[in-house]
Amino acid sequence: MSTPEIDRTTARRLAVRAQLLDADQPADELLPVVRQLTLLQLDPTAAVAPNADLVAWSRLGAAYRTEQLPQALERDRTLFEYRAMVRPMADLPLLLPEMAAWAAPGADRRGKYAEWLHANDGFRRYVLDLLRERGPLPSREIEDRSAVPWPSTGWTNNRNVTQLLEFLAARGEIAVSGRVGKQRRWDLAERVYPAVPVRPASPAELTAHQRDAAEAHRLRQERTLRSLGIARGPAVGEAGRPVRVAGTRGVWRADPEQLDQLAERPFAGRTALLSPFDRLIHDRKRMAELFEFEYKLEMYVPRANRRWGYFALPVLHADRLVGKVDATADHRAGLLRVHAVHEDEPFGSALRAAVDAELAALAQWLGLAGAGA
Repeated sequence: MSTPEIDRTTARRLAVRAQLLDADQPADELLPVVRQLTLLQLDPTAAVAPNADLVAWSRLGAAYRTEQLPQALERDRTLFEYRAMVRPMADLPLLLPEMAAWAAPGADRRGKYAEWLHANDGFRRYVLDLLRERGPLPSREIEDRSAVPWPSTGWTNNRNVTQLLEFLAARGEIAVSGRVGKQRRWDLAERVYPAVPVRPASPAELTAHQRDAAEAHRLRQERTLRSLGIARGPAVGEAGRPVRVAGTRGVWRADPEQLDQLAERPFAGRTALLSPFDRLIHDRKRMAELFEFEYKLEMYVPRANRRWGYFALPVLHADRLVGKVDATADHRAGLLRVHAVHEDEPFGSALRAAVDAELAALAQWLGLAGAGA
């Protein structure tokens, strides 16, 4: 049986709607948005706004308040932070097998990670005892008692406390309890998660764990595909329905329910400004194939060599990515400074007005007086 083919327009609309970027904007609640997107990426760059907040604003607009995220993470515990991603607490069971794999037999496939943890088991026990007694704590209040320093020639060199905390969080032994500014506060996982990971100990438990891990992996692939609408690669595996997209090579996977809904319910788009880390465009190869859009985050590009700007915001209009806005939030001056608007194709008057309206809305949400150069 041949694989059905869809055109690029259909594929793009499937992706846009799955990411809650069509005209049917969600209501003012953050949790359903994160459930659909599966995650919000945390990134310290805030040239306009922190990524998680900017992504939420792109979906919810003025209804989104930045205090909603820490409230969900720290008070309501409906979201949790894991490895620089914010995820729904309801998805924790899908991550427990991944956490357990850090301590399961054969976990030494991670090489130096497992060896370093083994060499620093006394350091690990000290940190767990300290958090049990005094947690939650920021990393700066934890003494470096490593027996063997972390071996790296990069930015993690000798950052022993930070590395240990990251590894213990990956294992599900500790978790981010909250933040003070950008500083994470760590605590025992049992005080943050509703249930802590159970690591396999016996061969029988290991066999059951492997079955659970396989099922969790399959469910995560289905959740990922639902959040993207259409994708391919290990992140989605064999989830969904195989389709071909005209003008591209190979077989894609489409979420069947959303594909059927697209045929039943006409697509209506809107204009949106996206974070450079937005999940609609995070896979640059997929972005280029489906949207035929050229983009590069130029934070690390020398100023003289930048084409679009330090933190240029891609512009989505209906089902097309049509340009980039080079903007920064200047809170001291009270302005959203718009340095340039790059048009991939000449904007008509309606599109130009829509982009201006989004910039004005962004400035208002940021509490700035207006958008200006």
